[in-house]
Formats: sequence, structure tokens, C-alpha cells
Amino acid sequence: MYTNTVLRALESAVVERLRLRPVKFDLGHEFEFPGKQIEHLYFVEAGMASMTTTFQDGVQVEVGMFGCESIIGISALMGTKRSLNRVYTQIAGSGFAAPLEPARLEFARGGIFQLLALRYVQAQLVQAMQSAGCNARHNLVQRLARWLLICADRARTDTFALSQEYLTDMLGATRSSVSIAASALKGAGLINYSRGVVRILDASSLEGYACECYRVIKDHLDNYAEFDHGVALPGA
Repeated sequence: MYTNTVLRALESAVVERLRLRPVKFDLGHEFEFPGKQIEHLYFVEAGMASMTTTFQDGVQVEVGMFGCESIIGISALMGTKRSLNRVYTQIAGSGFAAPLEPARLEFARGGIFQLLALRYVQAQLVQAMQSAGCNARHNLVQRLARWLLICADRARTDTFALSQEYLTDMLGATRSSVSIAASALKGAGLINYSRGVVRILDASSLEGYACECYRVIKDHLDNYAEFDHGVALPGA
């Protein structure tokens, strides 16, 4: 039984046509890099990856997250040949890789794979738009709480290795401000953060510190595979 939202909804014949092979993702594994050709789709089963935009001065900011609901490289199904962003693993995990050509052929069939792929693209857009608004509107403690909760949801774990450098990049903030925000959450007994390892101690209370953007993003990513009338796709 698959963990990935899309793979769980596909019939065995569709999965077979995708020619999947199992893969493991180490911390920092790079799926995409700006200007590099996209050759595979990746279906995440465990772990979490981030999509970032990198600026000329080398600073990068997270613009998307990938967990067990995700298809990494999906822009290639829409005609993109080379990646516009960097995508790399934040939490080590595993999943499946599909060569791009059979994935494109399956997408062109216009069946359930195409439907789910388009729904996932919409989910990505919702996540990106909500995150953009969040970064402009909410304070760093709220944003950090939101980010940690989404990270835990997508990776399905409450403990993960994250360096302060990663957190600084993902939140588009300074090291000192991230340290202050993390200390506030740690002081409230919501997280433990030591030697680059974060553990969420009280997810329910942590959500109280997060902005409303967490629930908007979570609900959309959790439910994008459902029909509008609320009946889930087969296997979802």
C-alpha cells in the first residue's frame, strides 16, 4: 500500500505504466536545480523536500514544500523542460521515481493520473499564494510555528533534523531573528530544539501560535484528491 496521495489513488495498470522504481532521499538530495533538465517525476512516500527561489546574492527563500501528497517535477508534465527552482530534501526519506516520458504519455491519456496531477498543481498554487501572503502579513513566531507544523504533517513525524541555516533560508529571515522565534516556542514548552534537531512537543498548542495560514494550507493539501462533492477518488 502506497503512502503517497497520488499513487494510492491509481489503479495497478496505471502504476505499472509509470515504470516506478524505489529511491531513497538523503538529507540535501537535490531533485531540481535552476536550468537543469527535468528527467524524472518523484512521488514522496516519506520525508520532506523544499522548493526555493535563489537570488543573485545567493540568498534562497522557500516557495513550496513536498511531502507524501506530492509529485516533484510535475511542471515537466505542463511543458517545462528545465527547472526554474531548486528542490532538495530537508528531511531524509524515500519514494518512487518515474521516467519523464512514460509519465508524459500517461498524463496525455487524460485519465485519473492527469486529473490528480492538475489538482496537485492547484494545491501547489494555493500553498505558494498563502505562503506569500503569510510572509508579508504575519510575524516570525507565527510563521515558524506554521512552517514546523506543515513540515511535520508532510513528513509525518514530530522529530526532524533542521539546521538554523536551513530555517533561516526557508523563512527568509536572519539567524538572530530565527533564534529568538525558536527560543520563544521552546520557552513555551511547544518544541525542543537542540543540536540541529527539532521535536514538536505539543502540536495542538503550537497551532495556537501559528497563523491561520497553517490550517488553510494543511486542509488543501490533505484534501485536494477529493471530488468537489466530497467523495474521495478510489484508493484515496
